[in-house]
Amino acid sequence: MSVQVVMKNRMSGSDVKTRRGGSLLVWIGIACVVLIATVIGLGADENWVSRLLSTSSPEHLTHVIGKRNLDVTITEQGTVQSAENTEIKCRVRGFSTVTYIIDAGTEVEEGDVLVRLDTKRVEDAVSKHTTESHTARATLEESIANLNQSLLAEAAYLEGEYKTRLQKLERQLKVARTNLETAETHLANTRSMFNQGFVTLLEVESNEFTVVRAKLELEVVETELHVLEKYTRNMRLETIRGSLAAAKSKKEADESGLAMDEGRRDRAIKELEYCVIKAKKPGLVIYPSSAAWKDTPDVTVGAGVRRDQTLLLMPDLTKMQVKVGIHESLISRVHVGMAARVSLANYELEGKVSSVASVARPAGWWTGNVVKYDVIVDVPSNADLKPGMTAEVDLLLASYPESVTIPVSSVLQTEEGCFCWVKRSGQFIRQPIIVGDGNEIFLLVEQGLVVGDVVALSPRAIIAEQNENGLPVAPEQAGDNRAGSGVSMSSSDENGS
Repeated sequence: MSVQVVMKNRMSGSDVKTRRGGSLLVWIGIACVVLIATVIGLGADENWVSRLLSTSSPEHLTHVIGKRNLDVTITEQGTVQSAENTEIKCRVRGFSTVTYIIDAGTEVEEGDVLVRLDTKRVEDAVSKHTTESHTARATLEESIANLNQSLLAEAAYLEGEYKTRLQKLERQLKVARTNLETAETHLANTRSMFNQGFVTLLEVESNEFTVVRAKLELEVVETELHVLEKYTRNMRLETIRGSLAAAKSKKEADESGLAMDEGRRDRAIKELEYCVIKAKKPGLVIYPSSAAWKDTPDVTVGAGVRRDQTLLLMPDLTKMQVKVGIHESLISRVHVGMAARVSLANYELEGKVSSVASVARPAGWWTGNVVKYDVIVDVPSNADLKPGMTAEVDLLLASYPESVTIPVSSVLQTEEGCFCWVKRSGQFIRQPIIVGDGNEIFLLVEQGLVVGDVVALSPRAIIAEQNENGLPVAPEQAGDNRAGSGVSMSSSDENGS
């Protein structure tokens, strides 16, 4: 050991701290004498300083390989929540503004006001739909009157206008036939008298013209009667019946329109009541969890909320659970029924895994792009458990009793495998090993070491020392000294902290 080390070790004792200045000077003088003697012994060699330094070898921290009980666990922070929550949702359509919301953690009684929403938009809707309902009611009454009129139109036509027209044409037909018969008889008499020389030819021709005119008048009346019975009557009846069908459809449409407007009015009136949300049962009120990237709850005074959005939660405090996120590299080792130890501020609880998510949480910048899966741990009911409390959950993945282990810091992983530095005959020698499962502190040694071997805790320091002394260094010695596969990580390791 060099003089420098001797001085350091001697001066590091507690007795040196209590010595006075005179004792300190004595020790400094002794050190100087020893140093001068060492220099003289080395001679005038110009490399005496490097030789002096090379003779000193720093003591490396080591670990003796032994057997221990190794527990491989996952430690994550989670949040206490209720397994069953009564959701208080917004029932007003569209978007509304919160004007009042009760504080989270408040114990409420049945009928207490929890949330108030702005009513201006809903009140405008009530007024509008009320006016539309009155207009639709007036339109419907008009349609009913038109329908009743259409129902009477067919009978009124058949018994009134049609019958009157028919009787009139029948009378005209009788008159026309009588006129024709009279004209024909008079023509026959005139011709007989003309043959006897009592009348002139002009009178005969005049009577013939009268007969022709009577025939034409008869044909006109017959035609009008035929048209009335075959065409006019049927056309008019079809028009009346079409108007009746239209009136019925119009009435049905107006009834539907009225029902729609009244429904909108009634719904708006109901939504006006929904703007004040009251507790339906006594209990504790909490806010729903907001998005991971937000610092404030989604529902606050002045915030906009939409229909069916959860505004508040009323948890069942007799059924509590803890939700934690497990890293994607370890989720395959977590299963339903696994025992878990839940640590809170002042006490611990024993729980069991009841659910393992099959879909990962959304990852983003707010999670450091770390992919995790939600795991639910059921815990026994406790009066001190409150939703939102932070809990530390330990999941036991595996237990290895009396196994050969090595510290994680002693293992250096390379592309060729895992290595450690074993102390043999006062020197550290690189030793290939095979490691298995482990935690953040120790790894299982499957091959390469035996109980009693002494390994270095800092392979990098040995590599650096060998480089300084000019010893060859294997390429893989410059690699990372993390533990390799099978090492479980705590939450801080996963996040790179």
